[in-house]
Amino acid sequence: MRKFFNRQRALRWLREGVILLVIGAAIVWAVDKYRQPALPDTFSGTVMSTIDGRAVDFAALSEQKPLLVYVWATWCNVCRFTSPSVNKLAEQGGNVVSIAMRSGDDRRLAQWMHKKDLTMPVINDPRGELAQRWQVSVTPTLVVIDKGQPVSATTGWTSYWGHEAAPVVGWHHGIATLLLS
Repeated sequence: MRKFFNRQRALRWLREGVILLVIGAAIVWAVDKYRQPALPDTFSGTVMSTIDGRAVDFAALSEQKPLLVYVWATWCNVCRFTSPSVNKLAEQGGNVVSIAMRSGDDRRLAQWMHKKDLTMPVINDPRGELAQRWQVSVTPTLVVIDKGQPVSATTGWTSYWGHEAAPVVGWHHGIATLLLS
């Protein structure tokens, strides 16, 4: 009678699992690079206002420590999972500014944020003009700006634990470490 579990079978499964993980990671990386916005040189040179009237200057905010710019939308299903983790990062003192793309007027956006308990600073882009100028077509998009220059951008779901694991895996220059340091 053959044993169900043997060393040779376990090693084969392990090898095949590692190969699948590497292929999956390569596909995710390629899709992320393909969807990454082509940010213009003037990306951080524009002074904007949040929905509560505060002036936001990306170059000034990123001078001392990197700034995470989070582009999201109220209608984006993936953003419903990512926004709370970015908000938590902002509440813990992270250098974070968000941009709501095509999410209605300031009043409606403020009501939606209050209902979802989101307190991070938000710039409203009601018609998507800012996102279009920056060639951001996918939400959520996360851009790290350091000393006025975009150093990293990614799209898609990111959890709070993904931010926390950043220093371990070296993801996007260690977003959590850079933003909270």
